[in-house]
Amino acid sequence: MPPTNPLIRPCQTADLSAVTAIYAHHVTHGSGSFELDPPSLSDMTQRHAAIAQLGLPWLVACRGDAVLGFAYAGQFRPRPGFHYLVEDSVYIDPAHTGQGLGVALLAELIRLCEQAGKRQMLAVIGDSANTGSIALHARFGFRHVGVMQASGWKHGRWLDTVLMQRSLGLGQRCHPE
Repeated sequence: MPPTNPLIRPCQTADLSAVTAIYAHHVTHGSGSFELDPPSLSDMTQRHAAIAQLGLPWLVACRGDAVLGFAYAGQFRPRPGFHYLVEDSVYIDPAHTGQGLGVALLAELIRLCEQAGKRQMLAVIGDSANTGSIALHARFGFRHVGVMQASGWKHGRWLDTVLMQRSLGLGQRCHPE
């Protein structure tokens, strides 16, 4: 029997323990994040609060009470000229990949960022071999805008960073509101 569609909703404080565990797995075993040590629950709580303070979305994908993945949009850089550019992050519990959770999360994240008046979204993808993340972003119209070669060192090897970008809403077609 195929899994039921996930519920995509805003991340709550009670979800952060599961979010921290999912991210810890990716930090420890993956190359999508260039962090070397998993952040603590306290660290993730502070990160969640910082995103909320900016008025940006942080979402979780759930089935029942289980958090199976999360996604959020963060400010690309703190300088005022970058106000309309956000960077997305999507992480799925490794036991639940291939079930459409990333698609559901990214679709809602894009919708909410457009609703918030953001104009561009950037995916900063760790490891050029991260084909799952590259394919997910391509599915939503992100285009390759660059590769920073050998930009990170993790798991005893050099890793590239793939940059992909897509317009949100009216993009650059007119002045922001």
